[in-house]
Amino acid sequence: MDHLEALHLFTRIVEQRSFSRAADQLDIPRATATHAIKKLEARLDTRLLERTTRHVRPTPDGEAFYERCVHVLSELDDAEASLRHAASNPRGILRVDMHGTHATEIVLPRIRQFRERYPHVDIVISSEDRLVELVREGIDIAIRGGAVRDSSLVARRLAVIPEVTCASPDYLDRFGTPRQPSELTAHQAVRFFNSSGGGAYPFEFTIDGKVCEVELGGWLAVNYAESYVVAARNGCGLIQLPRFHVQDDLRHGRLVEVLADFTGPGFPVTALYPHRRQLSPRVRIFLDWVGQLYEETFGSLAGATRNTVVHGKR
Repeated sequence: MDHLEALHLFTRIVEQRSFSRAADQLDIPRATATHAIKKLEARLDTRLLERTTRHVRPTPDGEAFYERCVHVLSELDDAEASLRHAASNPRGILRVDMHGTHATEIVLPRIRQFRERYPHVDIVISSEDRLVELVREGIDIAIRGGAVRDSSLVARRLAVIPEVTCASPDYLDRFGTPRQPSELTAHQAVRFFNSSGGGAYPFEFTIDGKVCEVELGGWLAVNYAESYVVAARNGCGLIQLPRFHVQDDLRHGRLVEVLADFTGPGFPVTALYPHRRQLSPRVRIFLDWVGQLYEETFGSLAGATRNTVVHGKR
């Protein structure tokens, strides 16, 4: 392992707090990683990492060295990206995390097109219903719906997706069809909450040109998007979510749209990535490709509200 590869390994170990996870991500044996760090420490004549049976963490010297390594490696990424052949022929592993519906309904049906264009980039897609720690978990890009709360990341808006408020025919037979948001006091919602904390998200409607939040009661609360839809199909209450998620249900009558004249501002989708990886060629070309994909699917952002803060129903 050369010196530059050892620096990459060292930064990944610090981020992962683990030799094994770092070695797995870089596809090298655990023993090779251990030997490379020992060799790096001998070269620098200082101890960079403190190892216990369960954890790895940087020493004070290791922490300072890590910060310098991040800067140096970022500069190298910049240099690589400036080379035409590197930008047009990127290679390596790209790790992307996105919600399952975005993966199955938007990205994966077209992913072969990306591979055909960039045959040397291998992609690992994970789908979590939680907020991943991009740097610590080795994720290059996360695609997230709703408000962006981590200011330490670079954010690129991909789309503002139209939302729909809907319920099952059975629910509307029992409770009636609301014609105005003010009538929702007589209705129930399937309440959607974020597992990281906080209460259920309100519904949003545009009333007289202003976005208004409406709190609805309900006897069922979920924190998983598919559970949200299944509960609505089975008459448990009204739901509000991106339209593409329930397009087939609306088309086949399993769900019925209500309050269409009061549609909210839309659901923003954003790509997030760490500052130090923003110029990596494979990150940049994937961002450009997925940005075009979302634009083709949901329309241009030119006329959309770019800074609307909405919630995580995805």
